[in-house]
Amino acid sequence: MAILVLDPERVAVVRKLWPDVDTERLTEVWEGITVMSPAADNEHQHLVNSLGGVFWLVIESAGLGRASQGVNLSDRTPDWVENYRNPDVTVYLNGNPAADHGTHYVGGPDFAVEIVSPGERPAAKFAFYSAVATRELLIVHRDPWRLELYALEGGALTLAGSSTLSSPAVCTSVALGLTFRLVEGTPRPRIAVGQSSTGRSWSV
Repeated sequence: MAILVLDPERVAVVRKLWPDVDTERLTEVWEGITVMSPAADNEHQHLVNSLGGVFWLVIESAGLGRASQGVNLSDRTPDWVENYRNPDVTVYLNGNPAADHGTHYVGGPDFAVEIVSPGERPAAKFAFYSAVATRELLIVHRDPWRLELYALEGGALTLAGSSTLSSPAVCTSVALGLTFRLVEGTPRPRIAVGQSSTGRSWSV
């Protein structure tokens, strides 16, 4: 099995340990190629937990669907481990036709989040996310900070909105009924999440 390592700090380690490296602990497999992403730093994990918490409160606790972190998403049932992605956060609303196979979903979520680490290429996943019918995808760039919201149109994910510190436009999720906007913060920019139907808001 081929391995694509995106984290420069792990290249030497993988070369030293191969072929004894535990491939089951690696992040994703893209059509048979194992992709090792950079380890999630503290900031990354905080963003995942915070966004996941908002989605759990708005969606899952209200009985509207499932909000999860780190699920496996594939386009097949047999041999799913040969092609899957692992978005940081996903939301599957009630009525979504995707199949939950316990170990993985076959079919895209209504909303997914990818938080970008150094060396990662989120655009390389767009074709996969589009093919499994991911309804909306939020990309959180951190160098420099930028939010990008993509929506599925005509079978492809297309840019529906973006927000930066110099241009803090509101990105609106039709699927979740939430808005996302990048605002100044310390020690890092914050993501302002709003729910227009209730007036509730969160700073992530």
